[in-house]
Amino acid sequence: MIIGQILKSKERGVMTARPDDSIQEIALRLASRKIGAILILGDTENVVGIISERDIIRLVAEHGAAALTMLAKEGMTRDVVCCTRECTLDEIMETMTKGRFRHIPVVENGALVGIISIGDVVKHHTAEVELEVTAMRGYLATG
Repeated sequence: MIIGQILKSKERGVMTARPDDSIQEIALRLASRKIGAILILGDTENVVGIISERDIIRLVAEHGAAALTMLAKEGMTRDVVCCTRECTLDEIMETMTKGRFRHIPVVENGALVGIISIGDVVKHHTAEVELEVTAMRGYLATG
């Protein structure tokens, strides 16, 4: 399965923020949407960073309550690993496992087209495995 197929089954729209938004604003957006990460877009709508729940916890641990007044550009992960719609589910699982992160923006020709979370990956991988099991049971039953 390729990432483009997963994106078709997801809601449209990706939660984004700007580099000058505060960490508190970002935390409120994450909490209100019940999501784990938000992409930071630059002036040309390109992905310049990402802030996850883990990033916010790290900032609070390092800076205390002052972390909430920091700007996204001060606490975001800048080297964002991205993929395209043509990447496979297996490639994304490997990338997430090696990088120890749970969200990957989908970018094509410099434009943000979606985001894939570990939840998306697990859901679709489970569906693939269940389909294979059903096919094997059918094969064995007709044996």
